[in-house]
Amino acid sequence: MLGQGLKGGAESEGRDYHSGMKPFAAELVDWTRTDHVLLDMDGTVLDLAFDTHFWRDVVPLHYAQAQGIALEEARLRLEPYFTGLQGRLEWYCLDHWSRLTGLNLAQLKAAARERIAVLPGSEAFLDAVRASGRSLWLVTNAHRDSWQLKMAQTGLAGHFDRILCAHDFGMPKEDPRFWPALRAQHGFEPQRALFADDSLPVLRAARDYGFGAVVAIRHPDSSQPKRVIEEFSAVDRLEQLLPIA
Repeated sequence: MLGQGLKGGAESEGRDYHSGMKPFAAELVDWTRTDHVLLDMDGTVLDLAFDTHFWRDVVPLHYAQAQGIALEEARLRLEPYFTGLQGRLEWYCLDHWSRLTGLNLAQLKAAARERIAVLPGSEAFLDAVRASGRSLWLVTNAHRDSWQLKMAQTGLAGHFDRILCAHDFGMPKEDPRFWPALRAQHGFEPQRALFADDSLPVLRAARDYGFGAVVAIRHPDSSQPKRVIEEFSAVDRLEQLLPIA
């Protein structure tokens, strides 16, 4: 369905999640062997509900108005585009979707910015990582106009040592070439790094690259039910990885 599970761009993917985790799951990460913490943005640090609303409601509405068609007709026309580029960088590119729809997507996102929200517990986790002296990076597929807007709205940019955008590497995080390219420019040891994300294709790429800890976020979107994850260790929110030793 149009807009289900969207993040960063027009992402909608099948995800495989399982419940049953303890209320706190710090044991999922051996902090004595973790020097770097790399985090996804939408659905990991920030609430994916904003993106779900934006792609499911805002974009079809404005597209319908621009085309002079009914809202449901607009959704039907857009649906093939939302399913045709999954796993490619264009999927996350506001410039691409602006050209395709004839809308100014960056402007529409800015107009809806009041809905941008931090997932509960994210800031406490970021503060704890910073206080521990570990390196903290935000690694996102989101278009620059999108992540800059969200960091400005939430005030979280200062928590991160680096903010790295897949568009600067010419490939999304789920591409197996992404992590070697990132490491070549920003040295880190994956075996001594934690990576958290809510996207299965991205998590698989990180696992295959050899991250020491790979954790999935089970409840990335407050407007949707928790998901069931079987393939990866999972928590509802980042705060469940506390305390940090």
